[in-house]
Amino acid sequence: MDTESIRSMSEYSSKSKYKSHSLKSGTNHRSNSYKNNTRTARKYSDSLNNPYETAMAPYQTTVMLDDTRDGQDVVEVQILPQDENWGENTTAITGNTSVQSGSMEEMGALWPDTEQKSAFPILCHRYIATTLTGLLSLVAFLSPLAMLVLPKLGVFSPAATNLSPQQRETLLNCGAECKGVLVSLAFKMFLLAVASWAIFLRPVKATMPRIHVFRAIVLALVSICSGIFWLFYVVQVTEGVRATATGEDLLEYRALVSYSSSLCDCLLCIHYVAIVLMEIRHLQPAFYIKVVRSPDGESRSYPIGQLSIQRAAVWVLERYYTEFSIYNPYLERLPVSKSKKNASSFKFYDIEGIGSNTLQMSQSRGTMNGHARRRDSSHNERFYEEHDYERRVKKRRARLLTAAEEAFTHVKRSHHDPGGGSAMDPYEAAQAVFPTIARSLQKYLRVTRQQPRHTVETILSHLALCLTHDASPKAFLEPYLSAAPVLQNEKEQKSLQSWSLICNELLTRALKDGTVFQLRQNDISLLCTVHKLPHFSISEEVINPKSNRFVLKLNSETSV
Repeated sequence: MDTESIRSMSEYSSKSKYKSHSLKSGTNHRSNSYKNNTRTARKYSDSLNNPYETAMAPYQTTVMLDDTRDGQDVVEVQILPQDENWGENTTAITGNTSVQSGSMEEMGALWPDTEQKSAFPILCHRYIATTLTGLLSLVAFLSPLAMLVLPKLGVFSPAATNLSPQQRETLLNCGAECKGVLVSLAFKMFLLAVASWAIFLRPVKATMPRIHVFRAIVLALVSICSGIFWLFYVVQVTEGVRATATGEDLLEYRALVSYSSSLCDCLLCIHYVAIVLMEIRHLQPAFYIKVVRSPDGESRSYPIGQLSIQRAAVWVLERYYTEFSIYNPYLERLPVSKSKKNASSFKFYDIEGIGSNTLQMSQSRGTMNGHARRRDSSHNERFYEEHDYERRVKKRRARLLTAAEEAFTHVKRSHHDPGGGSAMDPYEAAQAVFPTIARSLQKYLRVTRQQPRHTVETILSHLALCLTHDASPKAFLEPYLSAAPVLQNEKEQKSLQSWSLICNELLTRALKDGTVFQLRQNDISLLCTVHKLPHFSISEEVINPKSNRFVLKLNSETSV
């Protein structure tokens, strides 16, 4: 009996070992294949869905999935060789893992991308106002000349064919006084043309959603002035020619010249009013505006004059593109070194259902304690992460400066033609020197998350430019050490930048104390708050010159 029980137990144990071994091998095989397929699918999905492509990585991965081998996925991977002159080119692109990432996505869904708008309506809106303004201004400028030429052509004298040659000569006669007025009119027209070219004949730097009130006022004045002058001109010339034909009175040409000169004077006055309203009025600071960029929180404050809300938005964008630093979304979460990474949580497994309640309670208690400890020490972790990151940046920066100075010492300008063909052009010299600083530069760009902005070709071109103009190593490293201004980023160097202006007030209203508006482009928003500058009361205080006398007191404890 004992022998049979022992034999049965040994057979059961061997079977259980075989089953467990087969189960383990099958599980390992499935887990390995699942991991491989998961990694491949993840790389493939990242290559399709990742909006930020690593510009400095000179390799490319091609993935093809087929269903040919017994219903299983067959993966073919083709990797192009890497460039040996550029060091480690692998860049890990991660999404925004902050707490507010969900809200940013929701805000991006609420506010559509302005770059996806059709270009034709934007171009129409951009050039239609300029075209109408130019045509109206040209008509007003040519009106005095037309008033002088039309009588010479006989346009307004249909009944003047019955005039005698003496009457026709008297009608178009221009004496010494008339010629003086003509010379004055010519100079006025020339000055008006030069002033209009210097002030108004410039490309429009912004297309605003509402009309420009002061420009509309000036155009209305030009239209009213030209229309009234043309109306009186037609009536005066027609009645004068009719009276001349009937022999009642003669219309003198000098009267038309004086009339044209009066129109030119009026246009000059309107031009002066336009300069005061559109160019001079806003130069004196009346407010200060604080601009805060989201999501990184960089801010600037500027004094600003009396502008409308939409013109103030254009003014802010000009300062933003020339004075703000480049927004780097990769630095929203500081990179942590590999030595700082550790397991933040543990998983507990219940084997064969033994002590399930105890394990669940311990697991939940351990999870709650872990969350509480992380919550309490989150500020310490953030402090040490920022400190460690700054230390690594300074270390990479020092190595990069040293490598650049060493590389520039290997290049010397040749002031004469050696004749043997050993001299190199700037780009060849840059290619020869670049391997010396490539690794240090690549590591610095990686730790500062600037790799997507700089490619090998742009770095070589900039290095060749610096060698051509005998620039120093620090001048060569300036685009990489300094992340300002925004226009330094090649992705921002576009001919058209679309922004959305959000404000609760009418955009044509002037700025006032407490005005708040927002400028939004994709995930970047500029929150602008306007405050009025205080009135400064300065009083004079006279100091008596006799009080500027001093006495030196000495004692035993002083060292003097």
